[in-house]
Amino acid sequence: MAQNEKLAELSRAGVAVWLDDLSRDRILSGDLQSLVDEYSVVGVTTNPTIFAAAISGSDVYDEQLHGLATLEVSVEEALRSITAHDVRAACDVLAPVAQRQPGDGRVSLEVAPGLANDTDATAAEAAHLWWLVDRPNLFIKIPATEAGLPAITTTIAKGISVNVTLIFSLERYRAVMDAYLTGLEQRLETTPDADLSGLESVASFFVSRVDTEIDKRLDAAGADPSLKGKAGVANAQLAYQAYEEVFSSDRWRALEAKGARRQRPLWASTGVKNPEYPDTLYISELVAPGTVNTMPEKTMRAYADHGSVGTPVQKSYEDAAAVMQAVSDAGVDLDDVFRVLEEEGVQKFVDSWDELTESVRTQLEDKK
Repeated sequence: MAQNEKLAELSRAGVAVWLDDLSRDRILSGDLQSLVDEYSVVGVTTNPTIFAAAISGSDVYDEQLHGLATLEVSVEEALRSITAHDVRAACDVLAPVAQRQPGDGRVSLEVAPGLANDTDATAAEAAHLWWLVDRPNLFIKIPATEAGLPAITTTIAKGISVNVTLIFSLERYRAVMDAYLTGLEQRLETTPDADLSGLESVASFFVSRVDTEIDKRLDAAGADPSLKGKAGVANAQLAYQAYEEVFSSDRWRALEAKGARRQRPLWASTGVKNPEYPDTLYISELVAPGTVNTMPEKTMRAYADHGSVGTPVQKSYEDAAAVMQAVSDAGVDLDDVFRVLEEEGVQKFVDSWDELTESVRTQLEDKK
């Protein structure tokens, strides 16, 4: 079947289309392959919430769960076996993409969110998951908490590709890019002849959640309603400006000469949460070369139906800065916004992980 032209056009504009969802049903039914063939999908992201929905809502895991229950493995071991299986299978589906499009064809698996504030444990689990899945087109997701930053550096230095998640502020994004470059430099220090060309990273900058939090505060401040729904896109546009600055620096060029690849910005949380906003807002207004947009299937299909490319990000910097200044002038404490969003983001994933753990525990007991 022919590819959807709107998503193909988006790809030609430099935006890699990734699916923010995964389940064993999607893999076994051929649905994931169909999205690759027809919707220009070249990557997959996962998180604890996605796995919780997949495992609790399907019986295709029953046989594996029965075997794990028979072996009396721990809930944690069972959980890792199940998620690693699905991610490995998705990596295999996307392997041809990875071969023809370096940087794409990737599938992300997240470290346990409860480790978000433990540097050493995060780095250790990242290495374990890399070994467990054992696919070169895997990304290990590490949150961009203060404790996560040195874990990112350590993981990159070990030659493990990383998807940095839960980035909300420009300040933290710059720290993430620094952590990536430092990891590359450390890898070259310890292994001077290391091949950096297969080492990849993306930086997941969250969008819609920024609007949700800032809109709430604008309402509370009695601010101009026209400011609502603007900050998420503006914040991401300014992130791309920071990306251009860092990856045109002398520091980067020295690494690039050694074969290093850019850490691409990835727009995450792109499903619109306010029904008053266009359902393709966080795709149309974030079109820029060398970026990734990871979309829930509903959002992807909406863009495939009626999406269009908006103003290029590079032409929006002045307006974006003005939006963020106006939001601040309206009385919104942006530093506090980003702090709250990071804390809530970690907690939401912890809650989903706990839900997933309890679901697997119950099913293991039922299968004995």
